[in-house]
Amino acid sequence: MLRRLVLAAVLALPIVPALAQQNTTLRIGLREDPDILDPTLARTFVGRIVFASLCDKLFDINERLEIVPQLATGFRWESPTSLLVTIREGVRFHDGEPMDAESVRYSLMRHLTMQGSFRRGEINSMERAEVVDATTVRIVLKEAFAPFVSQLTDRAGMIVSPKAAEAAGRNFGNRPICAGPYRFVERVAQDRIVVERFPEYWNAAAIHIPRITYQPIPDSTVRLANLRSGVLEMVEAAPSDVADIRRNPRLRVSMSDELGYQGITINIGNGPRAQTPMGQNPRVREAFERAIDRVAVNQVVYEGMFSPTAQAVPPASPFFVRDFQPEGRDVARSRALLAEAGITTPLVVEMTVPNNPELRQVGEVIQAMVREAGFDLRLNAMEFASSLQAGARGEFETYLLAWSGRTDPDGNTWTFTHSQGPQNDGKYSNPEVDRLLNAARIETDPVKRLDLYRQMNLIALRQDRSRIYLWNRKNIFAHTVRLTGFVSISDGLIRPQGMRLQ
Repeated sequence: MLRRLVLAAVLALPIVPALAQQNTTLRIGLREDPDILDPTLARTFVGRIVFASLCDKLFDINERLEIVPQLATGFRWESPTSLLVTIREGVRFHDGEPMDAESVRYSLMRHLTMQGSFRRGEINSMERAEVVDATTVRIVLKEAFAPFVSQLTDRAGMIVSPKAAEAAGRNFGNRPICAGPYRFVERVAQDRIVVERFPEYWNAAAIHIPRITYQPIPDSTVRLANLRSGVLEMVEAAPSDVADIRRNPRLRVSMSDELGYQGITINIGNGPRAQTPMGQNPRVREAFERAIDRVAVNQVVYEGMFSPTAQAVPPASPFFVRDFQPEGRDVARSRALLAEAGITTPLVVEMTVPNNPELRQVGEVIQAMVREAGFDLRLNAMEFASSLQAGARGEFETYLLAWSGRTDPDGNTWTFTHSQGPQNDGKYSNPEVDRLLNAARIETDPVKRLDLYRQMNLIALRQDRSRIYLWNRKNIFAHTVRLTGFVSISDGLIRPQGMRLQ
């Protein structure tokens, strides 16, 4: 009853204003509210969707996952540790300041050195950035780093206004100023983020929609109802929505295989909450994993659309380890492992779950499965951005969390599994795993690099059971037929370039 009342309230209020906004505002329904809008400090996928309108990067990727210039015009390796990047001329930030080589140097060093930076782990092979001239930056690495340019296709490559960043400090995310096609207007937490077209954008001819409003709506049923009614023009959709969308002649669905994964992070060494049987005993973690039937959860919650996995790298990647597959569910083996670990059942385990219906259902299905093996799983539903903060502080035992993924495997592994990784919330640490991940960063032979990831998987995921990967997801967007020009790319971002509202 409560869900029906919420749905009615959401649908009832905005319909009249929506008619007046047609062709002037693109309204996008997101499944969560983004965290801070500072590319150095941010870590949510939905935040990356918003950044696609606010903050251009040095490089981007296209639908073939090729690296293409954006704020840069090109790059050239002078040596394995020296990279020259040429900068686009005539670009301005939203505050009117020019975007030049010094802005690039400043932004890269901010990503590298700012306290709390989530970009540091992505570019920490960089020793320094230096200005060669007004349109050229030299990036000096400590050692060869194969995926470095690919790291600049996401938030590590976003360039911020030095003047605005210096003035705002850690409050920069309250009013970000970058060089993207739209400038920030306002944010109301848990309600909306509004951006408007920036007239001086360097590629202004590709931007046709005057305003974009992003609205966080965790319930996919409510998002879809708002799309059908005309309150929204585009939404992140759930697999259970796809058949309904395809039956509606006024709607279209776009899908692509995601570069990332859904998984369970385990607190192994992050504060007092790590001092549990799950945190301290790999046999207990193995017992928990062996009690989960990935295929069944995927069928029940996601209509079988996702692909069960046991590793961080997606199947389409040349660095996917083909013979490293999920183990089948084995409740008897789970019970035996708990007995070997000296555990008296039922063993209480808490799982933090972002508070949206699909992930709560995933948690409930896993809860029922592991109960048969002797676990009493307690679900702790939290607002998504708050759950990320709690995860970083170590205020969790296990955490059901997804990663949207990167084109290079380093972006899916190092930052989460290396002992120095800034998003290693569970604080897992193994010197041999660190060595293998570091070696994979500098190895240029694809066959040798793949073998390094294979060895890393065997230690981190089979021996230590540091994390449980569940499945590779799909990016699913639904939109009105009035919206044209949307290009679905595997990173799942909504790029406004070329989009029109008819």
